[in-house]
Amino acid sequence: MRRASHHSERDEGGLTAVIEFLSAFTLFLMILTAFLSLAQLQMGSNDPGVDRLDRAASLGLDRLTSGEGWFVPMADNLDYENATSDWHMADAEALDSGRVQPGLMSHHKLDMTRISALHNVTEDGMAAGLGLDSDMSLHLSIRVLESDVPERKGLVLFDGGTERGTAPSSSTAYRSFQQDGEQISVVLEVHDGGRKNNILHITEVMVRPASGGPEWIELHNPNDFAIALKGWSFNHTSGSTSSNLLLQNGVVSGQSLSVLTGDPSSQAVGNATHVIDLGALGFLGVGQLDGLADGRGLLSLRYTQLDEITPADVVRVAWGGDTQLFMVTGQSLVWDGTDRFSSSAWSLEDVPSPGEYEA
Repeated sequence: MRRASHHSERDEGGLTAVIEFLSAFTLFLMILTAFLSLAQLQMGSNDPGVDRLDRAASLGLDRLTSGEGWFVPMADNLDYENATSDWHMADAEALDSGRVQPGLMSHHKLDMTRISALHNVTEDGMAAGLGLDSDMSLHLSIRVLESDVPERKGLVLFDGGTERGTAPSSSTAYRSFQQDGEQISVVLEVHDGGRKNNILHITEVMVRPASGGPEWIELHNPNDFAIALKGWSFNHTSGSTSSNLLLQNGVVSGQSLSVLTGDPSSQAVGNATHVIDLGALGFLGVGQLDGLADGRGLLSLRYTQLDEITPADVVRVAWGGDTQLFMVTGQSLVWDGTDRFSSSAWSLEDVPSPGEYEA
């Protein structure tokens, strides 16, 4: 009997040891799982694509908000000897032809002059300067979150670039600044691809100028970033005739007006930032030379995305025919800011005002 009892106690002890081991091992697995989950939360995804976007956004924001930036102008090649930190003093054409890394800081503060100068930088130019890969796009937002001046609270200082919803994946980097009684946020989004937000508006057209003046087109860039005109084109159709103009160069600043004219020397420009000669290219006329049809015509502004072959209409302006828009000499066509493709959004103007459009 004593021997049987001894075996029973030994079996019970072994079972207890197994149970204790399994309990300890289960607890170990729970702790390990919690640790790995915490590490994943702190370190982020192990997806190489997401990590690549995270690094690009973080480094890009650091370059943007850590110094004054720099600009290397273009001569025959990049002119490094004349590189300067005063990139904000260069115009849109110069910045687009050279190489710029915008920096927003001066004397350890956000510089409002440099922020304003971002309107002269294209999205592609900024992406290259910040070191983003060629298949990436970006969106930049700078806002006043809090201010001692009530009117400035919520003020948008800059908001432009590719929208997040057009890209399959994105990453965001954020930095906040306290200065001069204000809290200002700088948010940089970096996208994997995405469709560039390239929109230009035709806002007024002169088809039948008076006194031998030039034909002209008023163009508004509603984007905060500048837009390079390469890839943009005009098409004019009247009856069975058609003319096309593919723009090869030129840059229009963000939130600016441009006047495209048949003769810059005699063109009234108002407050336009840019005056572009389309007479030399044979698209717009002056005096007795007509580029645009007087009686009936259709003018289209088109853009071709880099990954596409066929241009897409961005704006269409029609006159004559069934549009009820019949101009006499000296009248212009003015857009009301609504539909970019309907003739109902256009009206006749007896007092043309090139370079005076207000969004």
